[in-house]
Amino acid sequence: MVFAPTPLLTVTVDQPSETPELHLHPGGQGVWQARMVLSLGVDVVLCAALGGEIGQVLEPLLVSEGVDLKVVTRDSGGSGAYVHDRREGTRQEVVDVAGQPLSRHELDELYNLALGEGLRASVSVLSGPNDPSLVPADLYRRFAADLGANGSRVVVDLCGEHLTAVLDSGVFFLKVSHEELIADGRAADDSEEELTRAIYDLHAAGATNVVVSRAEQPALALVDGEVFEVRMPRLEAADPRGAGDSMTAGVAAVVARGGDVRTAIRTGAAAGALNVTRHGLGTGRLDSIAGLVDRVHLEPAGNRPQQRTTPDELAQRAAGR
Repeated sequence: MVFAPTPLLTVTVDQPSETPELHLHPGGQGVWQARMVLSLGVDVVLCAALGGEIGQVLEPLLVSEGVDLKVVTRDSGGSGAYVHDRREGTRQEVVDVAGQPLSRHELDELYNLALGEGLRASVSVLSGPNDPSLVPADLYRRFAADLGANGSRVVVDLCGEHLTAVLDSGVFFLKVSHEELIADGRAADDSEEELTRAIYDLHAAGATNVVVSRAEQPALALVDGEVFEVRMPRLEAADPRGAGDSMTAGVAAVVARGGDVRTAIRTGAAAGALNVTRHGLGTGRLDSIAGLVDRVHLEPAGNRPQQRTTPDELAQRAAGR
């Protein structure tokens, strides 16, 4: 089950030849994750809230993705969208509409819908809203607690208050970027030693397994209490966006099939690396991803944290936020 509370309509203007092209697709973190899970041959239930004119356009586009779509129709506000111009070879943002926050009634309906689907799924992916103000962090805390307590493995790719909320309930797998850790005050800089310390803190706070992506640098992964560098061949990027979402999706797909965490991380890394060689976010060929997995290696990281953060210090940090 992929919880995608606020999908986006993405409109991209491109011009690979003399004639301009207009591309309309559903987007947002949860949609891109669900798309990659499907590419890896695993069925997906996507739970979302849609509203307004944009929501009316999004619904058939989401159905065409091949997911089992479960929708709460919004009465109070509309869904979000963005328009990007890629005719000059790089993405230029024309407009970005976040959409409106979900009402209390819509949140209750979406929670009940997604909880029911999540309890039937072996893995639940909790993706973030496209703007933190649209869905309260406490909803994620409740999701992580209720799903985890009833046997579903919870996979998250969150930051800020939403990350803090799910850690309070505990999660099976967390993916976060090093930029997000620094922005949240969980890491002072991007050094391996500082990020390793932050990873151990996240583990102590409630994340069983952790991956920190580092842009072009090897990701750092904590598995069975040890931190590894995720090493793989370099591939030239056509569009650097979407690698993290594809990594999260790859992990979820392997875990849903009963695979071990190390294989899941290697598969996620392969999916993320191949995704950036394409222009479509969350896309990839199963055979290509499978062919790259054997080239991904987990190597023990060189640095270790000088001092672990104590539970009291973690509580003080949380209270400070």
